[in-house]
Parts: sequence; C-alpha cells; structure tokens
Amino acid sequence: MVRPETVLPARPGLLGSAFDDLGVRLGPDGGTLRVWSGHADAMQMLVFDDVDLDWATETVTMVPLGDGVFEATSALLRPGARYAIRVGGPLGPGNTFNPQTLLVEPYARGLVSGNFGDWRAVVVEGGFDWGTSTKPRVPLDKTVIYEGHVKGLTKRHPFIPPALHGTYAGLAHPAMIDHFLSLGITSVELLPIHAFATEPRLLQLGLTNYWGYNSLNFFTPHAAYATAASRAEGPEAVLREFKGMVKLLHEAGLEVILDVVYNHTAEEGIGGPRTSLRGIDNRSYYRQTDDGAYIDETGCGNAVDTSTDAAARLVLDSLRYWANDVQIDGFRFDLAVTLGRDERHSFTPEHPLLQAIRDDAELADVKLIAEPWDVGMGGWQTGNFGDGWQEWNDRYRDRVRNFWLSDIDYARRADTTPVGIGGFATRLAGSSNTFSEERGPLASINFVTAHDGFTLRDLVSYDVKHNLGNGEQNRDGADTNRSFNHGAEGRTDDERVLATRRKAMRNLMGTLLVSAGIPMITAGDEMGRTQRGNNNAYCHDSALTWLSWDLAPWQRDLFAHTQRLLQIRRDNPALRPRRFARLGERIPSASVMQWFDEKGRTMSSDAFNDPAHRTLQYLATSTPEHEDLNQVLLVVHGTEAPADIVLPALDDDAGTAYVSLWSSADEAPTPGGERFAPGETVSLAGASMRLFRVE
Repeated sequence: MVRPETVLPARPGLLGSAFDDLGVRLGPDGGTLRVWSGHADAMQMLVFDDVDLDWATETVTMVPLGDGVFEATSALLRPGARYAIRVGGPLGPGNTFNPQTLLVEPYARGLVSGNFGDWRAVVVEGGFDWGTSTKPRVPLDKTVIYEGHVKGLTKRHPFIPPALHGTYAGLAHPAMIDHFLSLGITSVELLPIHAFATEPRLLQLGLTNYWGYNSLNFFTPHAAYATAASRAEGPEAVLREFKGMVKLLHEAGLEVILDVVYNHTAEEGIGGPRTSLRGIDNRSYYRQTDDGAYIDETGCGNAVDTSTDAAARLVLDSLRYWANDVQIDGFRFDLAVTLGRDERHSFTPEHPLLQAIRDDAELADVKLIAEPWDVGMGGWQTGNFGDGWQEWNDRYRDRVRNFWLSDIDYARRADTTPVGIGGFATRLAGSSNTFSEERGPLASINFVTAHDGFTLRDLVSYDVKHNLGNGEQNRDGADTNRSFNHGAEGRTDDERVLATRRKAMRNLMGTLLVSAGIPMITAGDEMGRTQRGNNNAYCHDSALTWLSWDLAPWQRDLFAHTQRLLQIRRDNPALRPRRFARLGERIPSASVMQWFDEKGRTMSSDAFNDPAHRTLQYLATSTPEHEDLNQVLLVVHGTEAPADIVLPALDDDAGTAYVSLWSSADEAPTPGGERFAPGETVSLAGASMRLFRVE
C-alpha cells in the first residue's frame, strides 16, 4: 500500500493538475520525488549520507513527465533521508539556473543545515496520534487573539523547566496554559514558525532575525524552537513536538494561529542566498520586469509572484498542510496585499489565490487574517479584502492612539485638541466607515500594539524611538508612533508621571477590549512589558524581547485589569456584535448604539466633531439571537480635567439602574456592583473611562 507524504488533489478551474503530488511520496520500496519547474531543462535528485551532509550517496537524473514536472524514484528516499536537487536551464533575463547549486525542494517537510550554511531537505512521515483532540472552533465574536513569539513567551518563565524554555513544548507547558486561560484569551497567534534564516547583513552585525519573517520553506517548522532532545532526534521529532504543542493547546480550548510569510523568501534580492525557488524557476516564482530586475513590493529584496499558478498553488498547498495535517486554526498573512497582486502587479480582492484560500473546502473552518498592506504602489488596502477575511485595522490603532496619547499631548501644549471624539466613536463601534455592512464589525482585527512597534508601556513612556541597538543609526522603525511620554522620556522616578502612564495604559487596553470587532493583545502588554523604547526589535534575541515574569505590584494590577475586562467582554454580548445595526430594523446579533453627551442628552453631530468636546456616553443594546438581551454603557472622558457626567435616561422597558463594572481610574480593578439611577451624576477622573451594565 502506498503511503503518501504529499497528497494534493487537483483544483479544477484554478491551478492545473501539473502541480498535484509534488514533493515526496513514500511507498514500501522507497520514495518518489516530484518537482515542478516551468523553465528548467534538466534536474537531478541527490540523496546524502545521514551524518556527512556533503557526501551524496546517490545521484538520480529526474525524468521530465511533461507540464514542467520532473520525477525521480529511489529506495534510499525513506523516512529520515537527507536529499537535495540540482536544476539546470537556459540563460537569459529572469533565469538564474546553476546546475551545481544544491537546492531545497519547495514541498520538503523537514530541513537540516549543512556544514557551510546550506540546507538539505529531510523526508518526514508526519504520523501523529491526535487522540480525542479537536479544533476549538471559537466563534469570531468570542475570539480574543494573543500575539506572541514562541521563544519570547517562555524563555524566562520561572515555572517552566529550563530544558523547555523557548520551545514548542514550553509553550504548551501547564504554566503557560494557565496564563492564557486565567487571562481569558481564546487564540494564540504565533510569530512565524516556518523554517527561516537570518540575513547575512544581520550576521555581520552580530544580530539575528528574531521575529522570523524570512522564510526558507513553507512546510517545515523552525527547528530552533524545538527542545534539544527533539533537535538531536531530527526533523520528525521536531514536527512531532510542534504537533504535541497544538494538541495540548487544543485540549485546553485554545486555538493556534500562525503568522505566515508567503509574500517573500529568505533568498532576498538577486545576488542574495540561492536556496530554493530562485534556482528552481526564478521567472515563475518571483515578481520581476522583462529584463529580470526584481519588483520588490515587500521591502525584503523579492516578492513571490502569486499571479503564476506555481507560486499560488505552493501557498495554497502549504495552507492546507498546516490546517489539516498539523491542525492549525488560522493564519495571519504577512503583507497580504502582495499575495493579491495580479500579473500587472496591481492588487485585486478577486485575485484567484485570495478567492481560493477563502473558498477551499479544506480551509472552511480556518480563520483568515490579512495584514492589508505592503510597500508597493497601491499597497494600503485596509477594508478591501472582501467577505471571509478579517483584517488588521491600522485605522483603529491610529485613532485610539491619537485619542488617548497624541491628542492629549497636543492639548497640554495648545489648550485644545486637534479633533473631536467622532472618529474615536466610529472605531469603538466597529469601524463601519472601513468595513462594509455585509462584512460587519468582525472583519476588523482591532489592535493598539503589535510585535512591530512600541509595546503598550513604551507607547506611554517614549515620544521617539530608541533603536540604536539595531545597528542602523536609529534610521529603522517607524518615526510616527502617536505615542506620548507624559512628561519624561523613558525611565523616571516621578510618581505623578508614572501614575498618568499607568492610567493611559488602562485606557488603551480598556478601549481595545470593549470595542466592537476582534481584539488582539500583544504578549506582555497585559503585564506592562518594555523594550526600552525600541520600536523595531526584530533583530534582538535577548532579554530585551523575552517576556519577564518578575512583576512589580503595578504590573500585577494591569494584568488584573485585563482579566477583568476580558471577563466583562465574555459576559456582555452588546460589546461584541456580529453585525452592524441598521436604523429602524431589527438585525440579529447587532448592537443598537445610542450616543449621549456629558449631560445625558442625545449627542449632536456638531458635538461629535467639536475638538473642545471630548466626553461621550455610548449605550449599546444587543439584539438577541443566541444570547440574552444585554445593555452596557461606556463613558469616555478624553481631557485631563475631571468632569461630572449625568447618566442618560433609559426606556421604561430597558432597565432601572446602571451597575458599575469597571473604571480605568482605579489602580487595581474593584469588584464593581455600585448602582446608579438614570439621571444621577457621576464624577470621572481626567482622561478616564467607566463601564456600566444596565439592569
């Protein structure tokens, strides 16, 4: 009986059958390798000694089968075998063939490094006992994403054994699972775990590519994140450890989302490392002009050309592998606009690959999250990815930062703010000006921080970036951060400044977790993690980027606030509508929103746009479909002077009292429960929020 390692059925009408069954297929007498190249005229497979990766024990000339497919069979191509290919082809613009270069075939399931920094593919069977583990399939309206780094999350954790620090196994240790569950998140989003390499430029500086946005291969987990025992055993054990992590997280009810980098590879620009696609068929895999110059829409030296069937099919097959064989719950697509560029290099939401990802039956239950920009022409596409996709909402990030930070900084210097509260209110309510009614608020991945940029603590502690340690004279990283140091740059002993910063962090976290849409928390923000002002720490694998679990009392308080807010979000469906409301209609699972000023009066359009008016009351009423009727009142006060507000009146059948749930003015969260009557006056601290439930 044939045991396939790669079984890839045809997709009629999309990507031709020439791309079926690529990679290694194992049988009782060895294995068969198939590789596609549209322009090659010769190909060899080499099998290497298990110990000496420079000793080829067999060289097989691969047979052309037609449609660009080359095939070789060998009894030595068995589980654990190390192998590579060599590809020859014509010279000319766009072709970069070198029949002496050893290359990784794109569908390899395992990799090992050779003696000179080159790579060998490894045959992996991939069998695994999933037991009764199943995907949690968390509904979008109840999803809370936690973005973190495999190594950084556990490297310094005091309750995880040192042998598991910084590993896949460490991430699934009970201490980490307890952290995730006690915090209240539902989905762990991991920075890239596809096998990746550090750029030569960074190596020369003594730095490393810590984040991992530099993929070598789209099917292989990064071996350096496995335990020493798994690495010593080989790629099969590395994959088994990764699957074991997924299994344990699933058994705890937690989803695993992967940040995937299909937009470019570690081969960089022409003249960079030649490891795989460039040597197999440069013209078919990378975007370029007619004369062979690369069109770099990623800022990383190359851009994968998904307008070709070969590249598009490679991406789709990789996704299906991770979603099914490895049971991954979702994907966040780095620079997703690049994937949606057509043969003219223009973005279109109808791109065949984007539609295939959305419509593929084997990806039906997978969360699809686009980073909706790249650095090419027309690269900013927030809101344009279409039904079935969620998107990182940078407009939300910028507006929330402006409201709580840069606007207040401006007001200190000018005695007024630059804009009113209207734009902030739109973001609170689900960004209906960015996402269509058909897609609804759950198309928005709301975030205030991410791996790229300031941490939450640094956002309120630094006016400017401090990236000298990156070796680029502080030129790298964003210059516009919408941050505010509140009176001192970085570290300070001024308790007044520190208290104001703590409240600002609570305002930012509170806004994120009560907004309509899907919230994403950056790992460590719930504990006030700092990178000492570095807003582009991609090249630091050190205590600068690893989470510290040694917490000061104020950090424990911030964690408790985040816990409390996530519990409130779970308990109150009015805060997490699935659809936008429509005036005069009953839309199931929408939240009907009413807006009031500080006097409890209906908000006028002039007040929304008045820079002098920074206080808002937002009453959200759920439209029951699967949960009970629910009403919450959020009071937002966006100036630093304290204020008294009058709670708005309620409809006779809506409720009789407001019950206090949370306040950003509190250093530590209180149990709440204090009751207020409609029309009663409540005092608010300067620049603060307060949340009530209607009873």
